[in-house]
Amino acid sequence: MSAHKAPTACELAAKLAAGDLTAEAVVREAFERIAAREDEIKAWAHLDRATATAAAQAADKAGRPGPLHGLPFGVKDIFDTADMPTAYGSKIYAGNRPAWDAASVALARAAGGIALGKTVTTQFAFVDPAPTRNPRNPAHTPGGSSSGSAAAVAAGMVPLATGTQTVGSVIRPASFCGVVGYKPSFGLIPTAGVKCFAASLDTIGAFATTVGDVALFAGALGGRDLAFTALKPKIGLCRTPQWPQATEGLKAAFAEAETRLKNAGADLRDVVLPAAFEGLAEAQHEVLAYEAARSFASEWHYHRDALGPRVGELIAAGLKTPAATYDAAMAKAARARAVLDDAFGDVDVLLAPSAPGEAPHGLGSTGDPIFSRMWTFLGTPCVNLPGLTGPHGLPIGVQAIGRRGDDLRTLAAGDWIQPRLG
Repeated sequence: MSAHKAPTACELAAKLAAGDLTAEAVVREAFERIAAREDEIKAWAHLDRATATAAAQAADKAGRPGPLHGLPFGVKDIFDTADMPTAYGSKIYAGNRPAWDAASVALARAAGGIALGKTVTTQFAFVDPAPTRNPRNPAHTPGGSSSGSAAAVAAGMVPLATGTQTVGSVIRPASFCGVVGYKPSFGLIPTAGVKCFAASLDTIGAFATTVGDVALFAGALGGRDLAFTALKPKIGLCRTPQWPQATEGLKAAFAEAETRLKNAGADLRDVVLPAAFEGLAEAQHEVLAYEAARSFASEWHYHRDALGPRVGELIAAGLKTPAATYDAAMAKAARARAVLDDAFGDVDVLLAPSAPGEAPHGLGSTGDPIFSRMWTFLGTPCVNLPGLTGPHGLPIGVQAIGRRGDDLRTLAAGDWIQPRLG
């Protein structure tokens, strides 16, 4: 394996299947890559080399048990793991040792994947910053809440890592770190054993360096086959109602994406969303606060002083949110979902911004999730696609968005778009 560029998951899988590599060798090199940059990046909350090596040796003896045979992956530290501590990014749960794996972790292991450790998450997967730094420039945030997972993949430490998105916690860090991030349709991957934040929004996703890799990994996490058929898609350029919040860097990158895709022969057209989509981002925040206040009722009652300031503010706001406000917000989303397919027209996917621009400087903020709120609320599949850069040389992603439940076509479209962005 190259000492310069980390191989993709699909490349590793092919070599493992052919007998050109052993799982033990793959895991050993992953830990070498981690050792080379972890002090700088701080992507990991817990590492267990001994257990991972033993699992790799067992996999080599057992043969090829599943599609992830011998592939190392990182587990965001809000997923329960039976053999590693799970602290949910909070000192409240320091040393917590679940008796089980989250369903998705168990499925990944059953498919032959080897968990190397727990990646850093912001506290309870919200926006209070964590110590992880952006591998593209450590003076900048990697985004959040899946900070460690996005950074670990971007740094070449591991080919695959889990994430979650309740607002923008897969797509935004993937954009900031310059990797592929996949948020499936709501409910495609089971959330059992993952710390709940907002039950109607929480979605498990995946990070990797190619669309084929996230499809392979997410399929295992959900216990389904996400192998897609090649597609040259019809693409709708959708600036969304949040376009006024785009930076000049994002506007330039989005225009560059249009130019590159047009030069590649893409079938492009502009798509303007109907009035039903206005105000969805604000309604999503109301739902988020209301549900979080109920999800964290115990932490609020017993450990209020240990909550991060932003988490505490959100819970306090949610406790004051009337049920009628919550119900109205949910009804607004239902009306938008009812006209979503019509909004697509005859395009296969929409192409929209992933974040307002490059990763902000410093670690005091994880960035603004505004360009993901609406899509998370609607439950649509989204794939961040890297390849563009901003004025400071940092990544700027765009996301391919599909109809709810149309994940295979969304992944296929993203697979066609990604190499043509740069």
